[in-house]
Amino acid sequence: MKAVVMAGGEGSRLRPLTSRQPKPLVPVAGRPIMEHILLHLRRHQLKDVVATVQYLGASIRNYFGDGSEQGVSLTYSVEDSPLGTAGSVMLARQALNDTFVVISGDALTDIDLAAAIRFHRERRSLATIVLKPVPNPLEYGVVVVDEGGAVQRFIEKPSWGEVISDLANTGIYILDPSVFEFFRAGEVSDWSGDVFPKLLKEGERVFGWVASGYWEDVGSHSAYSKANFDCLEGKVKVQIPAKRIGEGIWIHEEAEVAESARIDGPALICAGAKVRAGAWINGPCVVGGFTTIDTGAK
Repeated sequence: MKAVVMAGGEGSRLRPLTSRQPKPLVPVAGRPIMEHILLHLRRHQLKDVVATVQYLGASIRNYFGDGSEQGVSLTYSVEDSPLGTAGSVMLARQALNDTFVVISGDALTDIDLAAAIRFHRERRSLATIVLKPVPNPLEYGVVVVDEGGAVQRFIEKPSWGEVISDLANTGIYILDPSVFEFFRAGEVSDWSGDVFPKLLKEGERVFGWVASGYWEDVGSHSAYSKANFDCLEGKVKVQIPAKRIGEGIWIHEEAEVAESARIDGPALICAGAKVRAGAWINGPCVVGGFTTIDTGAK
């Protein structure tokens, strides 16, 4: 089965982090967000991957190349201009001849994709939307489903008066290729705003699967901090690229930490970082690559 990683987003709410790099390359716990996603796909044996790129797409292609370092086979579909979440995937339709997974390249998750795929097949669904209960539905597009998981309604960023569901659309979908019959190539189309409502109107089988794993839409500075700290606190299953040397403390082998430096976890010291004598790091904290925490700093 193939997977499509949607990696064309600009991430304007994360500026200045995204002023010179696309959102999928913003680091979380020592890796670009999209690298965590590729490793997650590999763990589920989804190794044939297409990435849709647009904003600073060359940076993504230069970083990941053919995906071999992440253990996947990675190709690219390039948008000349933004086509929306569905329109971007339409560009890759020639490579998608069987059921496939769509996943955002700029959200952090450890959701069980194999279970979502099983649900999709059991329900004989055309489109399955992976859903996650959230404490504040106002920030998300929410989905209303019946007891069997059949989608009844979509509500985009509801007001409190409209909140009749706390199930957020995670941007993870299991789709059959016949979904491409419901919109045209070159059109600006979104899955949740255009395609899925049309499927419902046409009486097609659209289901929502409620996930129990971790999911964080890294769409704001507060969410970005939370995602980093959740990794360090073990709330999400990710591979942190460093050696664990104590409770909640990771230090990359290419980092330099003085013996007299104090580190109270959870904390990650990334490759090339320097923590000088007498410095005190009081977690939760990620010391980014090639950052220096100078002598006596606290």
